[in-house]
Amino acid sequence: MRIEGENGAPVSPGSSAASNSSADEMIENENQSLRDRVADLEKKVHEQTDEIMCLRSTLADVLRRISTIEGARALANNHAGGRATPTKDTVRLRHNNSDSARDVSKRASSYLPGRSPSSTQIRRGVHYQSTSSLYSDGHSSSSVSPAPSPSPTQANNPHPVHTARHTTPSPSPFASPARPHQLGVLNKRWASTSDFATPAHHQYHHLAPSPTPTNSQLARRPNSGSLHNLNHLRSSNSQLNLSRHGAKEAQYNGEEGIVKMYLRGRPINLYVPTPMRETYVPNGPSSSPPAKLKLEWVYGYRGRDCRNNVYQLPTGEIVYFVAAVVVLYNVEDQMQRHYLGHTDDIKCLAVHPNKLLIATGQTAGHDRRDARSWRLNPPSDPLSPEAEEWPHIRVWDSVSLNTLHVIGISDIERSVACLAFSKADGGSLLVAVDEAPDHNMSVWDWSRGERGYKLLETKCSADQVLAVDFSPVDRSTIITCGKNHISFWNYESGMLAKRMGVFENRERPKYVTSISFTDTGNVISGDSNGNLLIWQRGGNTVYKMVRGAHDGPVFSILVQKDGGIITGGKDGRIVEWDRDLERTGNVIEIPEQYGSPRVVTSGRGSQLVVGTTRNCVLGGTFTFPLRPVMQGHTEELWALAPHPGHHQFLTAGYDRTCYLWDTMAHTIVWSKDIGEHAQSAAFSNNGEIVIIGTTSGRWFVMDSETREMYSQHQDGNEPIQVLKFSPNGQYLAVGSRDNNIYIYQVSEDCRKYTRVGRCQGHSSFVTHLDWSADSQFLQTNSGDYELLFWNAGLCRQIAQTSQMRDVEWATQSCTLTFATLGIWPEGTDGTDINTCAKANQMDLLATGDDFGKIKLFASPACQQRARCLEYGGHSSHVTAVGFLQDDSRMISTGGRDTAVMQWVVSSNSSSSHR
Repeated sequence: MRIEGENGAPVSPGSSAASNSSADEMIENENQSLRDRVADLEKKVHEQTDEIMCLRSTLADVLRRISTIEGARALANNHAGGRATPTKDTVRLRHNNSDSARDVSKRASSYLPGRSPSSTQIRRGVHYQSTSSLYSDGHSSSSVSPAPSPSPTQANNPHPVHTARHTTPSPSPFASPARPHQLGVLNKRWASTSDFATPAHHQYHHLAPSPTPTNSQLARRPNSGSLHNLNHLRSSNSQLNLSRHGAKEAQYNGEEGIVKMYLRGRPINLYVPTPMRETYVPNGPSSSPPAKLKLEWVYGYRGRDCRNNVYQLPTGEIVYFVAAVVVLYNVEDQMQRHYLGHTDDIKCLAVHPNKLLIATGQTAGHDRRDARSWRLNPPSDPLSPEAEEWPHIRVWDSVSLNTLHVIGISDIERSVACLAFSKADGGSLLVAVDEAPDHNMSVWDWSRGERGYKLLETKCSADQVLAVDFSPVDRSTIITCGKNHISFWNYESGMLAKRMGVFENRERPKYVTSISFTDTGNVISGDSNGNLLIWQRGGNTVYKMVRGAHDGPVFSILVQKDGGIITGGKDGRIVEWDRDLERTGNVIEIPEQYGSPRVVTSGRGSQLVVGTTRNCVLGGTFTFPLRPVMQGHTEELWALAPHPGHHQFLTAGYDRTCYLWDTMAHTIVWSKDIGEHAQSAAFSNNGEIVIIGTTSGRWFVMDSETREMYSQHQDGNEPIQVLKFSPNGQYLAVGSRDNNIYIYQVSEDCRKYTRVGRCQGHSSFVTHLDWSADSQFLQTNSGDYELLFWNAGLCRQIAQTSQMRDVEWATQSCTLTFATLGIWPEGTDGTDINTCAKANQMDLLATGDDFGKIKLFASPACQQRARCLEYGGHSSHVTAVGFLQDDSRMISTGGRDTAVMQWVVSSNSSSSHR
């Protein structure tokens, strides 16, 4: 064979082979050089991604601090020049050209500091300033829901974005001029915080949680064509209840001065005070409340039955939830902010890979417990407030607290059990698992459309699902675990392929309780037997097993940036492991009083943040012991007693524990285990003694400083519903569930109690009682809607109730009196309102109801269905409300949500809510 070159000259086969070899070497060298360059570029991209993340976080923190400083400056101005009269601008975003619509396709080019907090905040020192409402008076800590904001990925979305809960946006400090160009494709990584910070001009009115419904759905939706009217109706974090109802109207007999009201059709006679007899009209106009509330601090955390719900944000804030509130707590600055977009119990939380977006899922609302029956009949009007009572997911911005998307309405049957953002693709997908019997798992393109776009849904497991997560290296891999299973899912071409985990000859656990991923994509699981297992990337069989990692279930697995692993178990121990799952010797023993570590997450530096099964959040390291960052009650909460002389209050509940809280330092002064379920509490008039009533009929006399028990007394075998000292301090009234009120004479500086007698006459259990200002009389309510009056010294009922019409009462905690006629909504069954309290120095009345709502009325609220301001946050029945001695703050307690909320009371000088 003859081989010729380009010029026709013969070429030997050897030289041809050498030439080919040389060319191959050159190609290989170039390929290697290209691979090296690509690797270098990837390394630089990762480094720049970390730098961008750091810059975004720093920017968010700086803006938050700037807003705090501006808020402090506003407070200082208030000290100097008095309270300013709020204007419409304090409850409304800046509207460029329209009051009702904004162009969602526009984005802000950068964050700009905005308005300072409302000047109507209570006057207090800067040291105790809370950022609970940094960005508005209505959408952070004091709003029924956060302000509207567009999705950062909706630049090309033709549909306008709607926001959460109500239509009046808050003045955001991050509002900025619109950017003339669009952002591009949907599934992009976040470029800057400005991509998702700018509030949308159009309102999320249909995504906003409605005011808590009563049996008759108190708040009627106004004409959807009048956004201006809707803005007025949903001002700040409250709704001014002006609607008229078709209930049976109260009847007034002017000759006798008796107004007859009806509860469930039952007539109740109330006597009108003499000065009002000639002018009183039961259906006449009522006054607006003279003050408003702003949520300042939330005590508590939900760790008893929720997992993976504590995270440290790059801004230094710890994010967690309790009741219907997501708390962003900066421990270093002692400040809280609150996201209030939810209408009921929050069950899960997930943080986006950019560390600034957060997704939270809730259960069905109070009127939607039977979810299976109404899932087949979704709301005919997707803009209706009723839609917010469905279980759903909210994606929101942790900097501005703006709601971006509301997902899953009518798709989730019972509640959202667990959530996770995808990681390998920058967080474009969101996976959710429903707590319904089928435990459906759905995958969402959450940023597509105003309500997201469901890519697929499938039955996940017949058994309980405890956790779900995306692989950090494989975009299509999802892991779920729970009772009797761990499942490996592969998402491809719109389909999910499922492979069950194979334990082979290893012991199969009853529960796989936790999962996490190594940096190489391997799965680590912890189970109820206390074992750790490693599952290789892409497989579904066990690669390695560590037996007895914990004595009992492994609740949490944390994989650190350096590859080290930290686990927390039911045995109360936190154990450190190296990347090969060998013990390093570092162990933390959590004191039993704080519970077991439910979730362990990384804090700043080497610090750990731990959420526990006894509703505590702890912080510390393996070197320095863990200390409580937040503590809370663990069971149903009923007892509340504001201190009569200090900015303190006491709470107690069915967890047998009493806490004395300081409202200024936001800390626990002391706690005491009384050994019984607590039902009620009261301070003596001098604040030196506290009385605790229990569910067994026993009540304790205790020193409020030393916690020394002086004595205990027994009145019947039923719960002590209410305790109250007379204004002169000489008597103690004890209201019991056995239908009786026991009167005691007080002596020896409130340390000795001698029974005077027993007031008998109620046909049902005593619920509330008040002393007259002269300490001679009592008025009491019972479970069957009675209002009775008593001569306290004689322990006799006053039959001629008309004689009591002009008596001045020292307190107003009875919910059924002439002064509280207006607090009862249409269709109520008489038990919907659990608690009532009048401010000490203001004509202000607060109530708490079965729907988790707090309402403010002008006192007396004697016109039927009086005007009120309504506030959300609790997800259970509100069991008690009470004002501090100077009326600067109000405290509320939730029943099963175990949350204690502290509200700032600020004068509402404008009160022009129409």
